[in-house]
Amino acid sequence: MKRNLLLTLCVLLFGCAGYAQQLPEGAVPSHYKLSFAPDFGTDTFKGEETIELKLAKATREITLNSAEIEFSDVTISAGGKSQKATVKTDEQSEMATFTVAKEMPAGAATVKISYTGKLNGQLRGFYLSKTAKRKYAVTQFEATDARRAFPSFDEPAYKATYDVTAVIDMGDTAISNSKIKSDKPAGTGKHAVTFEATPKMSTYLVALLVGDWKCLEGEEGGTALRVCAVPGKEQMGKYALEETKQILRYYNNYYGIKYPFGKLDQIAIPDFEAGAMENTGAITYRETALLIDDKTSSERSRRGVSSVIAHEMAHLWFGDLVTAKWWNDIWLNEGFATWMTQKPLKAMHPDWKMELEDVQDSSDAMATDSALNTRPIRQQASTKGEINSLFDGIAYGKTAAVLRMLESYLGEQTLRVGVNSYLKAHAYGNATAEDFWGALRTASNKPVDAVMQTFVMQPGVPFVELTSKCVGGKTEITSSQRRFFLDPKLFGEEHAELWQIPLCAKSVDKDGKTLNSSCRLLKAKTETFTQDGCAAAVFPNAGGTGYYRYAFDLGSMNQIGGGAEKALSSAELVSVTNNEWALVRSGRHSVSDYLAMMTTLRNVREMKVLGTLLDRISYINRYLVSDENRPQFAKWVGSYLRPMLNEVGYAPKANEPEDYKRLRPQVIGLLGIVAEDNEVIAKSREMAESYMKDPTSVNPSDVNAFLVIAAAHGDRALYEQYREHVASAKTPAEYYSYFYALADFRDPALLKETLEFALSPAVRNQDMNLVGAVMSSREGGPVAWNWVKTNWERVAAKNGGSIGAASVAFGGAGNFCDAQSRDDVKAFYETHKIQGTERGLRRQQETINNCIQIRERELPKVAQWLQQQHGE
Repeated sequence: MKRNLLLTLCVLLFGCAGYAQQLPEGAVPSHYKLSFAPDFGTDTFKGEETIELKLAKATREITLNSAEIEFSDVTISAGGKSQKATVKTDEQSEMATFTVAKEMPAGAATVKISYTGKLNGQLRGFYLSKTAKRKYAVTQFEATDARRAFPSFDEPAYKATYDVTAVIDMGDTAISNSKIKSDKPAGTGKHAVTFEATPKMSTYLVALLVGDWKCLEGEEGGTALRVCAVPGKEQMGKYALEETKQILRYYNNYYGIKYPFGKLDQIAIPDFEAGAMENTGAITYRETALLIDDKTSSERSRRGVSSVIAHEMAHLWFGDLVTAKWWNDIWLNEGFATWMTQKPLKAMHPDWKMELEDVQDSSDAMATDSALNTRPIRQQASTKGEINSLFDGIAYGKTAAVLRMLESYLGEQTLRVGVNSYLKAHAYGNATAEDFWGALRTASNKPVDAVMQTFVMQPGVPFVELTSKCVGGKTEITSSQRRFFLDPKLFGEEHAELWQIPLCAKSVDKDGKTLNSSCRLLKAKTETFTQDGCAAAVFPNAGGTGYYRYAFDLGSMNQIGGGAEKALSSAELVSVTNNEWALVRSGRHSVSDYLAMMTTLRNVREMKVLGTLLDRISYINRYLVSDENRPQFAKWVGSYLRPMLNEVGYAPKANEPEDYKRLRPQVIGLLGIVAEDNEVIAKSREMAESYMKDPTSVNPSDVNAFLVIAAAHGDRALYEQYREHVASAKTPAEYYSYFYALADFRDPALLKETLEFALSPAVRNQDMNLVGAVMSSREGGPVAWNWVKTNWERVAAKNGGSIGAASVAFGGAGNFCDAQSRDDVKAFYETHKIQGTERGLRRQQETINNCIQIRERELPKVAQWLQQQHGE
């Protein structure tokens, strides 16, 4: 599942509350027969269910999962006898126990259940999605919400097959995991759509969607494909359909197992909390994650849609065909899919340079993992809250980063052999992390299990420091390792962690040419090894694939012929720029060192390298520059970026380099917001006015930059125009461009209106992160925080519960950088306790403290650096 920002904040920062425990052993289901009859008049549904199962021993009771279900009748047949069962529910544990008068023998049993449930508005279970014209009934079951749609053994290890029927209104259709088997009348104004039996799968992968869906159809390798949406939006599925064909072709070849689920539907849902969900044969998406308008969607939107599709389809083998036995190994599903996403995209779109995105993603994961309040990749979980908390940046980002490092160490083909043997050994079943890395060890004959245990079972990021010298015509390299922290105090302490690190070192000569590049496994705190040739410099992360921070002599790299720009590949430069910023954050280097590096690399035009450098400008401007020095910094930023703008221009040119398309909006954005460049501000207002008149008149990739700059310098009249266009937008891309630009106005009165707008019926529950967008800005942070405190109950009600409210509010609070705000955040949550948020609160306090530390340390140094630049 691809998680959206709001849900990621919830699970990353807090761990959503809940009490559900694991089921008692004793009954194992093999088949479910399910019938759902949704009623849009009452927002309820009737359910009829038959579960075929096996009892391990004689018993009078069967316990399964159930939530928000009202039972009408339960009958259990076993040993040739049928008995009515009494039902006892436990709302806290989300379980129901069926008890019969006479003991049932071990062996086969059948449970028949009649019940009713709610079509809820909470974006989970069997829930309502709405457009201006009608309601839809749709499902989202991962991790533990299938039990809201049908009583079940709602744990991943209880795989079974499913027969699904939907009794629905004439004129509506239904989509589920399998192809339609029959469609028959079912009373006045109704028809029953029955689907073919599914293969064995876990409850969380069952899907049912009811409405007037319209679909585009295609085919790839004998697999029927559809992309579906609400009427009027189906044509925006063309791009997704074509991408799906290529991705499916790639995966069929890579995995060595042809797509195993018959057909593949992909459905865009108007209301959807996550980014997407990998239900077998029926993947569900947010509209923005699947639909593309040819005229107004940006290249970034296309990359985003392709990435989400590739992620979800990777799950169809790794997660659906083979499923984790328990949620403590969900990192395998999500991290693997995150890692796998880039592979088909690299083959399909080499101009996107996804290999550089890999390096950036690994660095982002390390930023998350460099806090004291991180967690191991693999962590036990039994309650619902603990399970949900595992779907975070560690499960997705860190796992993917470790797999990239592992692939570099083992070799691409070797790792692929291990993956394929793992899938074939456990197809249609469940597996554990030990099964996975055991398969990789067998394929590679290398100690993969030992390596993975150090990265999976303990938290944190290793820090590797290299020193080198020439001895007898060879380069003698000494390495040391310890745990890396963003907090300088913690970084300076000794810690017990020890990793087995696949370190790839690259030595270069005085002309910047590579002498040697080799990988070895570091197992001890300190080790010494050699490489052939006498190196002028040694780079500790060849290819940028390592999951570790590092120290080396960057100055020596800049002294060689051509400097670091010549000696290092683009991927290595992305690694260096991110690593240097981490060393600044940790107190090992200064911001002035980083700004000097930016100056050295100012002529680089590789978007991902330069873009990584430019990403830091906004942070420096917001936190590390005083109000007194801000005009100086704005002047420096303008002088730094103006040559780039002159090069890339305000609009695309024929046959321009691909990197310019991605560099342009970033350069424009920084010139308009940080440098306060009057020409850029005026041009942005002009382009915003043009876009409002004709969305096709502005290059889609540049629209957001122009709208944001115009908003930041805009008045109420422009604000009202944006609000009008939010209401009248014809495509998802157009809607969200205006929607999020509302958070960039600077007038506190307008920001308060935006916050109130977020609570209005016009804004979907899934889009409450508009509040977080306001809080994330320098001007909007205090306004939004005070508003959230005052309107806490309203935010909680709109967002489906206090945890959702916390995710909106608390996520944005991480942008504060002063002791008063830090203490206010802490005090508020101490008096508004929310179960499951303890680690998140500690993490948020740590983030704010780290910002305070770097601000106190670097503010005078940046001021001094600026004076030197301006000769003052």
